[in-house]
Amino acid sequence: MRCPYCANPESKVVDSRPSDEGASIRRRRECLACHRRFTTYETMESLPLMVIKKDGSRQSFDKTKLLNGMIRACEKRPVSFGTLEGIANEIEQTLQNNMEREIPSAKIGELVMDRLKGVDEVAYVRFASVYRQFKDISTFMAELNKLLEEK
Repeated sequence: MRCPYCANPESKVVDSRPSDEGASIRRRRECLACHRRFTTYETMESLPLMVIKKDGSRQSFDKTKLLNGMIRACEKRPVSFGTLEGIANEIEQTLQNNMEREIPSAKIGELVMDRLKGVDEVAYVRFASVYRQFKDISTFMAELNKLLEEK
């Protein structure tokens, strides 16, 4: 690691600790030439995930879009932002661990609905109504009846 002060390529690690909830490692380094200290962060390289949309187009996975959809479904509901953020992180981790680089949007929608069902049933129905594109009241009622039967 090059020293940012004198550009010497040799440094030693003085301290190393986890950062960002274990997602990266923060290292304090000391330059062997000028003895000044600096901080570096080491993160795991992740391959980009591609989402295959219903129309066949592809776009990169965006956790923010996922989170925004869940926030809209949970408007005026007693669901904390931290809970939704945790669900988004969990879904992203599940997709990363899957080893598939291209994921159908349908699979992501199902993962969101599974998580929302356990958190807030009203938010689940709201998300499902947009995701499954309920065309009339009978499809909406069928989903509600399915939810009631599971209880």
